[in-house]
Amino acid sequence: MTGRGTNWVDEALREHEEHTAAEQAAARGPAARDAGAGDAGARGRAATPSEREQQVLDRIDRARRRRPRIREERITMSHGAGGKASRTLVEALFLDAFRNPLLEPLEDAAQLQVGGARLALTTDTYVVSPLFFPGGNIGDLAVNGTVNDLAVSGATPLYLSAGFVLEEGFPVADLTTIVASMTAAAAAAGVQVVTGDTKVVERGKADGCYINTAGVGVVEHDLAMGAATARPGDVVIVSGPVGDHGVTIMLARGELDIEADLTSDTAAMNGMIAGLLGAVPGVRAMRDATRGGVATILNEVAVAAGVGVVVKEDQIPVRAQVRGAAELLGIDPMYVASEGRMVAIVDGEQADRALAALRAHPLGEQAAVIGHITADSPGIVLLKTAFGGTRIVDLLVGDPLPRIC
Repeated sequence: MTGRGTNWVDEALREHEEHTAAEQAAARGPAARDAGAGDAGARGRAATPSEREQQVLDRIDRARRRRPRIREERITMSHGAGGKASRTLVEALFLDAFRNPLLEPLEDAAQLQVGGARLALTTDTYVVSPLFFPGGNIGDLAVNGTVNDLAVSGATPLYLSAGFVLEEGFPVADLTTIVASMTAAAAAAGVQVVTGDTKVVERGKADGCYINTAGVGVVEHDLAMGAATARPGDVVIVSGPVGDHGVTIMLARGELDIEADLTSDTAAMNGMIAGLLGAVPGVRAMRDATRGGVATILNEVAVAAGVGVVVKEDQIPVRAQVRGAAELLGIDPMYVASEGRMVAIVDGEQADRALAALRAHPLGEQAAVIGHITADSPGIVLLKTAFGGTRIVDLLVGDPLPRIC
């Protein structure tokens, strides 16, 4: 499923078509060459298929590196979906306004030096619909999501805040259930909710309940991690089956006549991640695969590090129920959110050790290597399909499943 509107691939393909037409004109004679030939046409011959493919990849990379600009006059749902529209909003507006060295990496948590301590700070807001879904609710989702943002940044999560925006008329019994879920999730993750805030808005203005969280953790190792540190020879690992949460949420809305035995994978991954970091010094980067799924994370890594990423479709773990529902919905599971899965970039020589560490934890029992980092096609994610072909995995403009967290 692709987003609507202008995107990098569309721009590159249009540019490629223009160059191809120029090449064909150049092949017809000198006059046509003088009128403006393409890259290969200027050399007096048409480009080979492999050269044309590289030209397209080069043009995609150039399009991606252009200064981001918000084209819309009003905010749309796509701006909050984690894809191209979200990234453009963040980079063209927020990053441009607040620019500083701590913000610029755009990681899941900022790394701070406070006195002699190295801390991680993150924040998130949860607007999931419905509030209650198989496997969890907005309360434990908020705690787990914040804990995971700290954990994938290499920190030990310690303290959370919780801010509630409640709609007039929201049932106290439902709020009690949500808070109880948050309490249980915080206890399971070993963190405390130490401050918070509550606001109530008029009926019809808040969809029941929104939750904002912030989290603080301490970084106790010397690893310099981040998407920009990925290098050729590294491997891409996912900690388990992807897409469970996003498909569960979509089916829980009851808008589709599809039934599947699925529950959200929402869970705190800090225990599993601590085991990985303790066993593997070659962890380059980690991201939890929430909005935009695995595909979005890999694109962020490719662009940040200036590397290519090659993924094999048949190595990506996806439950049969998720794959079946995604096919009916016309959605690629690579773009579907998880809330208890992460993507790790690891030194290729330590891949086996990383898999063993992940599989030793219940959340990582189905961890798998799904691809590798390459020096070829920098900034591009390529998928080796189950049918033997290759296709570009680009960012979507928006998210096919909005309001999933």
